Amino acid sequence: MEASTNEKPVAQAIAQAMIEGFNKHYRIFRETSRRAKESYEAADWQGQLSAVRDRVQFYDDRVNEAVQRLHEEFNAESIDDATWQAAKLHFIGLLINHKQPELAETFFNSVTTKILHREYFSNEYIFTRPAISTDYIESFPPTYSSYYPADESLRSTIRRIIEDFDWQLPFENLDRDVGYVMRTVEKHLGDWPKMEVNCQLQILYSAFYRNKTAYIIGKAINGYQEYPFVIAVRHGSSGMLYLDTILLDTWRISLLFSLSRAYFLVDMEVPSGYVQFLRGIMPNKPRSELYTMIGLGKQGKTNFFRDLVAHLRHSNDQFIEAPGIRGLVMLVFTLPSYPYVFKIIKDVFGSSKNMDRATVKKKYLLVRQVDRVGRMADTLEFSNVALPRSRFHPDLIAQLRLLAPSVIEEAGDSLVIKHLYIERRMTPLNLYLDKATEEQVDHAVREYGQAISELAIANIFPGDMLWKNFGVTRYGRVVFYDYDEIEYMTDCNFRKIPPAPNEEAEMASEPWYSVGPRDVFPEEFATFLLGQPRIRKAFMKHHRQLLDARFWQDAQQKIRDGYVEDFYPYPAELRFCNAFADEAPAPSGQAAPPPF
Repeated sequence: MEASTNEKPVAQAIAQAMIEGFNKHYRIFRETSRRAKESYEAADWQGQLSAVRDRVQFYDDRVNEAVQRLHEEFNAESIDDATWQAAKLHFIGLLINHKQPELAETFFNSVTTKILHREYFSNEYIFTRPAISTDYIESFPPTYSSYYPADESLRSTIRRIIEDFDWQLPFENLDRDVGYVMRTVEKHLGDWPKMEVNCQLQILYSAFYRNKTAYIIGKAINGYQEYPFVIAVRHGSSGMLYLDTILLDTWRISLLFSLSRAYFLVDMEVPSGYVQFLRGIMPNKPRSELYTMIGLGKQGKTNFFRDLVAHLRHSNDQFIEAPGIRGLVMLVFTLPSYPYVFKIIKDVFGSSKNMDRATVKKKYLLVRQVDRVGRMADTLEFSNVALPRSRFHPDLIAQLRLLAPSVIEEAGDSLVIKHLYIERRMTPLNLYLDKATEEQVDHAVREYGQAISELAIANIFPGDMLWKNFGVTRYGRVVFYDYDEIEYMTDCNFRKIPPAPNEEAEMASEPWYSVGPRDVFPEEFATFLLGQPRIRKAFMKHHRQLLDARFWQDAQQKIRDGYVEDFYPYPAELRFCNAFADEAPAPSGQAAPPPF
């Protein structure tokens, strides 16, 4: 539909306001990401954590500003259909030479859908599919740099790659560490392949920062062969840097980008170029997850939903209730052919849950803001999701009508879910343990306790530690995923149960000691966790300390003292200080991490 002459200036002004809102957002986003290098050099670990936490809110703040501007300057609620359509066309014109067109399109959608009714959520009014290609967008600085070992030795090339990141700190012994890299690669590849004349190393221009580590990400291209790699650079207690490891397996590199870990801080002019490069290294990793892990969560959600719509178009199974024990707060369902679960907050909670919907939402937001240390599943949060009603099993629809009628709306052939969380699907730990061998029980219980211990050190208390609230990933890692009772460790009061004054008090149904709203008695964990003998045996073997209030109190004190723990997203044996332990001491002040 072509806009009239009178509509065009208004549509142009709306489009201009939209692009200005997005450009402001991405400018602030880049400034925050760019400062990660300075924080890393200064060993300001608390500053890194704060940057990741604060950045989560940036997008919504800018969207709300843009919505307010459209209301104030254009009386947005009265804009007619033709003007909205014209505004979208003008907006597309503003993206022709833009460096982040896909992000800008998503920003346009976020603003528009806060103003228009969902009946307008079509490609006429918003971007249900991309309008601008992100292929071959030029960037300055470039997305990646190329190095040619034929011009010098491979050892010299690797050293130059590291030095080109220009960290304002010296290395403890870079020659030694480059030697470790060379020997690790040789061991991984076996005999060195013949180096072609055009052999090159492509390295993403910006380092990826998370926790206490900077990651150099690249790939070697030798003829028809490509070899991805990631080099981890860390601080020693001496204040100097060292290379901690090189990762060479695609699946291990993929684990760096697991949604159970904190988002990276990385400076990118053209984020689609970074995502495309990463996809070349990890072809099985969805673009949605890569965008999310580089801090662009809203774009991750956009890509995820487009993938889901495409999957529904090419599948025919139905959404059903997820297997396992039903939750008291969440109604959980899944699509068997799709590796995710969908979670809805019920209208009425179980009698033991003393909270409301707003509190649950705050808990789930908290998970996106903290360091998940590889032990908490990230969630994608959606509003007003319209899905084909025919794809819902009748039993699930009955449960939705019974337990969450305020959250759903049946509109024609669609079932609209007003608020929804989506997570990667895992095997519930309680179901896994029911069928596990003795060896598997021992491994899973050890993983479970390590997950709790690592979350505690990262200032997270799970609250409800029942086995059903944890899942087992395809790599055998135990991850927490039920967040309605999580608390900051520093907000809890861990206590030892005082001795009973007499036998009658000990046998009474009510406790003989006072219990505050934030009081936690770790001794009680055994009552509801360790009923099965083989589980109790494994737990007491590996994690007896979790039943002692002193463990939790000590963890709290470390957090209050500002201590930030080391969390390694790779196994201890891959660290150079362990792999070459017989040749040189560990980098100063660095102890080996717990097992992966």
